[in-house]
Amino acid sequence: MIHTDESLRQKAYDLAYKYEAERGSCPQAVLSAIFETLGVGDPMTVQAADGLAGGTALSTEGTCGALVGGILAISSIVGRTYEDFSKGERKRRVFQYVKKLSDRFEKEYGGIPCKKVQTQLFGRSYRLSDPTEYASFEKAGAHIDKCPSVAGNVAFWTVEILEQIMDR
Repeated sequence: MIHTDESLRQKAYDLAYKYEAERGSCPQAVLSAIFETLGVGDPMTVQAADGLAGGTALSTEGTCGALVGGILAISSIVGRTYEDFSKGERKRRVFQYVKKLSDRFEKEYGGIPCKKVQTQLFGRSYRLSDPTEYASFEKAGAHIDKCPSVAGNVAFWTVEILEQIMDR
């Protein structure tokens, strides 16, 4: 059983913020912070999440990568196992927890797509796969405080949810 407190949530926030600011890849920043704070997840999941950064392949069209990182962390605890999937079993409680995170994220950022979050933070969205757009994104403070704060918030909220799951 994992018992968390404000200091562990803050640790996850601080690590995700730092990793996103220094290294990029919002899903990897969130997953690494949660892995290092609570031991939830594993290095292979962190690696697998890399292509989901920037709303999937830097397209900004998909779900914010930070949110994806939180979803993957939650799913690693309560998601349907490979064995249950193989048997076709459909009893899954993952959605109730992922919905808590997704609803909180959407309330804070006005939606879940990367481009929607960017519009909330920057007043516009950037196509991150375009080098000129990416340079403008960086110049606007993307990895100074904007994206790091999103990653930090998701890590903090995810630890709160994981606490609820692990205390059951």
